Amino acid sequence: MAGRTARLVLLAGAAALASGSQGDREPVYRDCLLRCEERNCSGGALKHFRSRQPIYMSLAGWTCRDDCKYECMWVTVGLYLQEGHKVPQFHGKWPFSRFLCFQEPASAVASFLNGLANLVMLCRYRTSVPASSPMYPTCVVFAWVSLNAWFWSTVFHTRDTDLTEKMDYFCASSVILHSVYLCCVRTVGLQHPAVASAFRALLLLLLTAHVSYLSLVRFDYGYNMAVNVATGLVNAAWWLAWCLRNQRLPHVHKCMAVVLLLQGLSLLELLDFPPLFWVLDAHAIWHISTIPVHVLFFSFLEDDSLYLLKESEAKVKLD
Repeated sequence: MAGRTARLVLLAGAAALASGSQGDREPVYRDCLLRCEERNCSGGALKHFRSRQPIYMSLAGWTCRDDCKYECMWVTVGLYLQEGHKVPQFHGKWPFSRFLCFQEPASAVASFLNGLANLVMLCRYRTSVPASSPMYPTCVVFAWVSLNAWFWSTVFHTRDTDLTEKMDYFCASSVILHSVYLCCVRTVGLQHPAVASAFRALLLLLLTAHVSYLSLVRFDYGYNMAVNVATGLVNAAWWLAWCLRNQRLPHVHKCMAVVLLLQGLSLLELLDFPPLFWVLDAHAIWHISTIPVHVLFFSFLEDDSLYLLKESEAKVKLD
């Protein structure tokens, strides 16, 4: 339920354009790319490129062809602006000013900060909540699943490749499904553990089938978007229904605020515009805005886990 849910739902639709955009279809871009590769990416010129390439660029996997794409992108953007046209996209993305090895600096930093917020709140949760709390194992696993997703989001925005894109999408899907499982355990599983176990097996099967289809059959952005939209809506509706039924709990307002904030903040992704200063686009702003949402959600999990522990201990005393 944390910030990855709405992000993946909306990013999937934008990524469907990645096979070709106005900018990379331009003859000036294609001609520039062809000349750049012929001039720099073979023989002695390639050896010279590799000898002067910073070590952090080579470690991040930037190749001579990638550098040519980057340079020709800005040549094309310059011509567009010079002739008074709108900035085009390239390979499904807006043009970003690269910083060191970071392809999308603002989104990469924001993804890292989201992961850091998860890590800090996980440490706080493990410190303040005893392991005997009924929700403890599920919440801790959810935190690690989220950390893994934010790690791959950071990698993807640092360097966009087929592998990093797939890992970003697959790990984001795992967060959405685990949030659904987290809600299932909280609403049903504590009273009926067998139901939670069966539901967990079903979700793992669905995730395996989803990843297998996208990896082995076809990486279909439309299908991926549809699956995650449906799952995200189920997730939000289930949590919100639980919140409305349990308004007597003093901490439930935190969960409700997270659900509503995520749905509202996801609208930022609809504000598709060229990056401000060639760094900050709507997607990066959305990433930045979700950082405090993680803090709020883990604060809710902490309060709720302590409440459940207190409740279970009271029942033991009564028995």
